[in-house]
This record gives sequence, C-alpha cells and structure tokens, in this order.
Amino acid sequence: MILPLLLWSAVAVIATGILWKGSDWLEHSSEGLSTYYELPDIVQGALVVAIGSSFPELATVVLSSILHGEFDLGVAAIVGSAIFNILVIPAAAGLVSKDPLESNRDLVYKEAQFYIISVAVLIITFSFAAIFNPISAKEGVILGEMDRLLALLPLLLYGFYIFIQYQDTMDYESERDSSNINPLKEWGMLIVSLAVILIGVELLVRSAIEFGNILDTPSFLWGISVVAAGTSIPDAFVSIKKAQKGDPITSMANVLGSNIFDLLVCIPLGVLIAGTAVINFSVAAPLMGALTLATLLLFSFLRTDMILGRWEAAGLIFCYLLFLLWMGLENFGLIDSIPSLPA
Repeated sequence: MILPLLLWSAVAVIATGILWKGSDWLEHSSEGLSTYYELPDIVQGALVVAIGSSFPELATVVLSSILHGEFDLGVAAIVGSAIFNILVIPAAAGLVSKDPLESNRDLVYKEAQFYIISVAVLIITFSFAAIFNPISAKEGVILGEMDRLLALLPLLLYGFYIFIQYQDTMDYESERDSSNINPLKEWGMLIVSLAVILIGVELLVRSAIEFGNILDTPSFLWGISVVAAGTSIPDAFVSIKKAQKGDPITSMANVLGSNIFDLLVCIPLGVLIAGTAVINFSVAAPLMGALTLATLLLFSFLRTDMILGRWEAAGLIFCYLLFLLWMGLENFGLIDSIPSLPA
C-alpha cells in the first residue's frame, strides 16, 4: 500500500510541475496576443487569460468523463477549483505583492456581479435537472439527469458574457506597442502550452483515481482537493505574476473570468460530450452554497476601500483550510452534514 501511494504521489507532483511549465508558456503567449489585438486589461484577464488558464479544468471534465467514466470527479474538481480560485489565489496574490491588491468598480460591479449570476444560473440548471428529469433514489437524496438541452443554458449565458467583453474592446484604445509581436509565434506557443497542460491534467486525474482506490476513499474527495488545486495552478501562476508586476486588475479579473468559464462552459461541455450526466442535487446545492459564501466574502473584502489587505488575505486562506477540513471529515464519515455525500 505504501509503495503505490508513494508512486502516485510522485506522479501527482510531476503532473503539477508539467502544469506549472505549461502555465508559464500560456501566460507569455496570452499576454502577447492580448497586446497584439489591443485588448483592455480587464478583458485580457477575464477572457483571454482566463480561458487559457481554465483549460486544465475543461480537460479534467472531458478526460474524467470520456476516458474514466468519472463525471463526479470532474464536477468535484470544477467546484473545488472555483473555491480555490476565489479564496486562495487572491490571497496569495495579495501576500506576494508589495502593496495591497487594488480593485476597481468595473471589477467589483461588472465581473463580480456577472460571476454571481453564473453561480445562480448553474444552480438553476441543476434544479431543472432534478425537477424535469428526476431519478429515483434513496430517501433524502435528490438526483436529476442533466441532458444536452439543459447544458445549453449556461453556455448561452457565457455567449452573452463574451458579447459584453466585446463591447468593452470597442471602447478601448491601446497605448502599448505591438510592432515587435509575431502573432503566429504567440498562437503556436499557446497551442503547445495547452497540449502540455493536457498531459499534466491526465496524469493528475489518474493519480486522483488511484488515491481513491488505494485508500478506499471516493474519487470525489480527491477531485475536490488534489485535482482542484492542481488544475488551478495556471490561474494561480498567472494571477500571482500579474500582481507582482503591478497589474492587480488583470490578476483579479483572471480569477473571476476563470471561474465564470469553469461554471458556464466546463461542466456543460462535459455533458454535451457525454450526452447526459446524473446530478446529485443534494450534494451540488451545499457545495454551490459554500462557493457563494466564499464569493461574497471575497467581494466584501475587495469593496472595502477597493483593496485586499494582508489580514484579509490571511482570512481567505484560513477559510479555505476550513473548507478542506469540512470535506475531509465528510468523506471519511466523521460528520454527516451532507447525508448524500460520497463516503
């Protein structure tokens, strides 16, 4: 038991290293493309960088569903990654930057509000699955089948989000010099970085499944912790580097844009590929509630004087540790606040 555990732990570490390197290339290529196409900072962070850095989460849902038949692991990774993004990444960026992490009204009132809408729409979509496509289950458990038609709801909202960002680019005039940027080279680096990230994600998903088999624990636990944190490395890497460079708006916009992409695209796309997916609403609702609480906590901190202070950053990390403790106690059966959680 010890030897296989060490082996797959090493695989997880290697996968994390691969994701880190792919994220480095991704950050450079997305920044070059954003400069070349004259995108404003908030659009660069919320759309271009966010989609690229969320590729691991997208790959997790697709690979876990198609290759491993573990859609729950993919969803757990998405929700866990979203909570990690909201609590840990802004805190880490705030702690490594020389000055408090600054915010602005566009970030708080446009990106933040759209993100809250995204959470609400995904909860409504899960609710529709339980209402219109119910599946019989034991008492206290609410199951529903999410089909391709329902999966289109969050995807349509993301289309509207792209339209809003497009409108912002129309009102923006760039002052950055893009004459020395080769767009073909940057696109090539972007494609290579995504391929490298895909390899890292597959290794991370396999290690999570093996951890569950070796320790006789549900893959859900490892999806919401190990895989979630691992796939959030690109987001963390990009946001921390932007904060160190004195670009807090792109840093924070990347976090919010990544979560919007995760919720509105990654999960629905997994359903479109698989055809249908069973949603355990009894588990999904409390987790989305935790995500909503974490989101409100971050936004309240950002709105206070439009900065994220060091004590506030430390508070966010403490809240994430409490979340991991809650999930661990639940999955090992020491508490039962979510009766239908895999254990």
